[in-house]
Amino acid sequence: MSVVIVGGNECMVCQYQDICSRYGCQAKIFAKKRGSLRKSIGTPALVVLMTSTVSHKLVESALQEAKRRNIPVARSRSSSASALQGVLSQHFAPATS
Repeated sequence: MSVVIVGGNECMVCQYQDICSRYGCQAKIFAKKRGSLRKSIGTPALVVLMTSTVSHKLVESALQEAKRRNIPVARSRSSSASALQGVLSQHFAPATS
């Protein structure tokens, strides 16, 4: 299972990946706009938009791709680690070791 995170803080990329791995997910993180989102989004189980730290243009691009591919979208105003945990806990069960 994979999750695409659009937005967030660049310095927290490793923390975001660790949190996603606790839920059994691999994370693709787009903290900044780099190239075409259409080509690199893939087919994740969930798109997480951290709206406080991302441009409106990138949000619109992510929403278009998610709608086109029928991918659920979760929005979070905060880009904190606990906000990401809250979003993931609503959509996935924590992975068992």
